[in-house]
Amino acid sequence: MKANEQAFEDAIEASLLEHGGYGGGSEGSFDPALGLDPTLVFAFLRSTQEKALAQLVTRHGGNGGDAEAGLLKRLTAEIDDRGTLDVLRHGIVDHGIEFRLAYFKPAHGLTPELLARYEANRLTVVRQLPYGQGTNTLDLCLFANGIPVVTAELKNPLTHQGVEQAKTQYRTHRDPGNMLLARRALVHFAVDPEEVAMTTRLEGQRTRFLPFNLGCEGGAGNPPNPNGHRTSYLWERVWQRDAWLDLLARFIHVEMPSEGSKAERRANALTIFPRFQQWDAVLRLEADARAHGAGQNYLVQHSAGSGKSNTIAWLAHCLLTLHAEDEKVFDKVVVITDRVVLDRQLQDTIYQFEHVHGVVVKIEKDSTQLAEALIGEQARIIITTLQKFPFVLDKVGELPDRRYAVIVDEAHSSQTGEAAKDLKLALGQRQTDDDALGQAEQEELRDEARRGDSEDFLARQAEARGRQPNLSFFAFTATPKARTLELFGVRDPVADRYRPFHLYSMRQAVEEGFILDVLANYTTYDTYYRIEKAISDDPAYETTKARAAIARFLQLHPHNLAQKAEIIVEHYRQHTSKKIGGKAKAMVVTSSRLHAVRYKLAIDRYIRDKGYTDVHSLVAFSGTVFDAGDQFTEPSMNEFPESETATRFGEGDYQVLVVAEKFQTGYDQPLLHTMFVDKPLTGLHAVQTLSRLNRIHPDKTDTFVLDFRNDAEDIKEAFKPYYDATVAIPTDPNLLYDTRRDLDAFDVLREDEIENAARLLASLGDARDHGKVYALLDPALERFKALPEAQQDEFRGALGRFVHVYSFLAQIVSFSDTKLEGDYLYARALATLLPGSREGRLDLGQEVELTHLRLEKTFEGSVSLDHGEGEVSTIFDGRGPQHEQEAEHLSKIVAIINERFGLNLTETDQVLFDQFEKAWIEDQTLAVQAKENDLANFQFAFDKTFMSTIITRMDANDEIFKRVLDDQDFRTLLADYYVKKVYEQLREAA
Repeated sequence: MKANEQAFEDAIEASLLEHGGYGGGSEGSFDPALGLDPTLVFAFLRSTQEKALAQLVTRHGGNGGDAEAGLLKRLTAEIDDRGTLDVLRHGIVDHGIEFRLAYFKPAHGLTPELLARYEANRLTVVRQLPYGQGTNTLDLCLFANGIPVVTAELKNPLTHQGVEQAKTQYRTHRDPGNMLLARRALVHFAVDPEEVAMTTRLEGQRTRFLPFNLGCEGGAGNPPNPNGHRTSYLWERVWQRDAWLDLLARFIHVEMPSEGSKAERRANALTIFPRFQQWDAVLRLEADARAHGAGQNYLVQHSAGSGKSNTIAWLAHCLLTLHAEDEKVFDKVVVITDRVVLDRQLQDTIYQFEHVHGVVVKIEKDSTQLAEALIGEQARIIITTLQKFPFVLDKVGELPDRRYAVIVDEAHSSQTGEAAKDLKLALGQRQTDDDALGQAEQEELRDEARRGDSEDFLARQAEARGRQPNLSFFAFTATPKARTLELFGVRDPVADRYRPFHLYSMRQAVEEGFILDVLANYTTYDTYYRIEKAISDDPAYETTKARAAIARFLQLHPHNLAQKAEIIVEHYRQHTSKKIGGKAKAMVVTSSRLHAVRYKLAIDRYIRDKGYTDVHSLVAFSGTVFDAGDQFTEPSMNEFPESETATRFGEGDYQVLVVAEKFQTGYDQPLLHTMFVDKPLTGLHAVQTLSRLNRIHPDKTDTFVLDFRNDAEDIKEAFKPYYDATVAIPTDPNLLYDTRRDLDAFDVLREDEIENAARLLASLGDARDHGKVYALLDPALERFKALPEAQQDEFRGALGRFVHVYSFLAQIVSFSDTKLEGDYLYARALATLLPGSREGRLDLGQEVELTHLRLEKTFEGSVSLDHGEGEVSTIFDGRGPQHEQEAEHLSKIVAIINERFGLNLTETDQVLFDQFEKAWIEDQTLAVQAKENDLANFQFAFDKTFMSTIITRMDANDEIFKRVLDDQDFRTLLADYYVKKVYEQLREAA
């Protein structure tokens, strides 16, 4: 072992033994076959349950050896069947005799005997524990009364080993089927002096580690510790004896699947260990409530996707059992939520803690049922909805002898549409589709404004009644408004501002890799169009393919649902469908329920016309929509009950979900990768809607947004109060080749190594291939280490830029350059190994630099994005093709264009037309065809050349070229004029 790694172990062990309440264990007394330390198990039992042991010996005929062997056999069988956590909490029964394997601290000190038993628990620390066959050892293992509960791998960056190498060791050198690792220990920590990560389930290469850091200056990592290691909080606070026993008693939770056999459910059970922010928030809230009693307000701002449901469940139980000076602080806990999943979670969690049913009561009927629950004795945790919140406030005010903790789950409006009235759409035959959609959108926006959101509703209700001395308010939100902060936050007298009581910011969650940054690949329609257009100069494309792609996307005007349906379906099939191991989903956010209905019909029509069988859509909206005499509901369009929509979308049969209001907030689906936005989004609604994409999945590395309606700068501004990220959108595919070329200057990469490693990375299946990949990456790693420090920083930045640019552009452009894909796979893998790099964090600083490189150009104005703009280009004027008299001069045709089509062409534009004409006259192919054909036949050849010229020179005047491609009348006028002129000149020249 390296000396300084041993010193790190020494420091942790010394802290636990001297200050943490631990005793020293012996690696020699651990039995790998049992996964226990029998010596410690019986030392605890003899000190706490001597009479029970004597009874067991009697029942074994006085043979103490048989009694102990039988008890160990029974204990291991129970742990295998029920799990370590349940056995520690609730003990076992052997031959009718009950044995407890741990005692937890009582909520009050009224029973000294319980405190004495709690003090008898034996927590021990063992270093370099041999845990199975061979010579492998675990750096650190913590035991609770002889049962292993924690393992840890410790690394020291001074030996070029850190938390990432600890994760790799767990993934590649720790057998996930080993008894101690799989069926005994509850959590595994990867630790170095600067960072901590943890997992509760080892699955080889698929093992998912979560960050377990304090956070630093609003972001990831840990702050400097003037008294020692940055990560000392782990062993000084989390592993400290009282804190660790409390975690075993009240926090760690087993999430059991609802389907399958008992063995299958047990095999797929997931142990939930609180992340540091969750644990810290609950303890701080509990401590403050204990110190100040009822009548307080608390605001907890935790990022969307950061596990608020679990935090609420833990807090509810802790507040329920909270005592101050041996008296209960709260008589009941009321949870305000609209989420069914939280109801089930609370039921399951509380039952695991107490093994008592009926503690949690859900109000499913009326206010009478709620009143009985608030007044009665049996219900201790009451779950009710936002609509009944005013009644709760009124009722608790009438019960001054009772004290209540009211926990408010973040207001989710996914179901608020149910309460909205059906839109009264009596659409006459003379009303156009655009009129109908416009009316529906405005009506929905007015209705939304009338409803407001639930955060406003809660604030109004609480403010109207004022503070009530017998009620404490615990509000959870990811996006608090100023009014909410003022009502429920903590006032900072120095800054004269209100802040949340506890904060886990979106920025920290993103930087830690716990959620994804939904702004990293945010694209407006205009940018989407320009990227497609720019590929004509991209060396990875054939010119003909580029021209076809440009023409297709230019013709897809953003106000035409049928054309948007093509964008959505084709983008899904070409890009999204390949994400998340082929399981990725897409959501279409619409501006009204009528809009959603028509989108669903348009998408299904396009899929049907194309004969596609690999993509299917669903729709989600409330109530009934009337459209030109037809009636539509969510169940009738999906052909199954509304209650099944979320579940069916999560399964493999459906890939695209069209929504109106529903599922835009509070919806948790990790497979959701892409969002198509066709609705005005502002402020909080923008953040809540786009945050549906941020959930992580083992195979999910990014997200993508294509926005038809909003300006990216406005979206960025909406996110600023909650996360100071910058939108990173490069617009020129050639930037990719530039960033790749920048890497060659450092002489770190080798083509043969890239090719061989990329081939393995693209199809990594055999466990032996994992080592081969590392072997192929190592030479580049060594060449990198040989660079001067300044060049190392430059190379790391250049590598990060290339990875970021490729990952973005690959969302939009289907690169035919397979070498680039190989370079990307190799670069992404190498980036995680470079000293100073972090897995899952490809240097956000590079993202900011990239943004500044292209920000102005990308979001310069808005092209066909705002409601009502650009519609003239798609409105049919009813006149049909108009054949004007042949003009003698170019000025005449320009005048006709200006008058007829509302353009304002200048002399510069006339010069452009002159250039077109000259190019056609000099075209030798056209010359031959003019000589050998009459005008009618020549026109077929000319039309093709005409469009090719328009596409290849489109940068000169976007407005003219868009008009040529979008407007048949305009195109016919120009083509008819020039075909005759060119034909006649070419014939004369011949």
